[in-house]
Amino acid sequence: MKRVGFLFPGQGAQFVGMGRVLVESLPQARQLFDQAREILGYDLAQLCLEGPSDKLDSTVHSQPALFVTSLAALEFLRVNRPDYVAACGAVAGLSLGEFTALTVAGVMDFATGLRIVQRRGEAMQRAADMRPSGMVSVLGLPAEQVEQLCQEVVQPGEVLRVANYLCPGNTVVSGDRAACQRLAEAAVAKGAMRTVPLAVAGAFHTELMAPAMEGLRQVLESAELRPARIPVYANVDAQPHQDPEEIRQLLIRQLVSPVRWEASMRRMLADGIEAFHEIGPGRVLSGLLKRIDRKIGCETIAC
Repeated sequence: MKRVGFLFPGQGAQFVGMGRVLVESLPQARQLFDQAREILGYDLAQLCLEGPSDKLDSTVHSQPALFVTSLAALEFLRVNRPDYVAACGAVAGLSLGEFTALTVAGVMDFATGLRIVQRRGEAMQRAADMRPSGMVSVLGLPAEQVEQLCQEVVQPGEVLRVANYLCPGNTVVSGDRAACQRLAEAAVAKGAMRTVPLAVAGAFHTELMAPAMEGLRQVLESAELRPARIPVYANVDAQPHQDPEEIRQLLIRQLVSPVRWEASMRRMLADGIEAFHEIGPGRVLSGLLKRIDRKIGCETIAC
């Protein structure tokens, strides 16, 4: 069997109704949601299945929801295709999804991972509330041109920079809300196919998330992290990591650093990963991978 890489989605992939088939038909998935209710103090399954959408979309809820739902989808794969799980040679996750990947790699157990994700979401929401900010996806321009546009439209005192290098022609910019709006207009004027404001609370993966670093650092320092059983490709540097202390520092840096997703996928391919599974809500990562290398297969275990 081919050497497989597992990919896990990040914030924005959530939707009301996600996980319904898993919760209703798979006892292992139901057990994860039951455990999550005890840890979080609210019924995460009900929120995922019934909404409301504005509550599910909030940073404090969407991050735990995606973490648990993605791991429930992995349980479906574990029951139905254990050979695929055995063939997994590396993992990666987009932003929040990196915590899911680390849990799958054995760096943290489910309960520890969920508590960290809960604290991360709360800290990021508090940071976002401090200043009007956001993110916008730019489609159809090279990343280098988007970087140049950021420098051209940003004004003194503002923050504006590339936050996600996703795939050729798909770059996400993050920063002050007014600067994001000017960037979107400038990008279209320069020939971008379109720009899409993202439904997120603030300027993730920029220095505007610095106030969230201490809260995340505290919960990570108190958590037991173990060496990864398989390589985990980090968003910050697109490199494989297995040492828990390195991983701890990378997760803190991830809050204020760009997500280098395209580079991560290319490194995984160079390291011998021959096929991928996107595990969790949506099919965003499969679409990105097609833009990076059309020859590589990526099956989706959606929910």
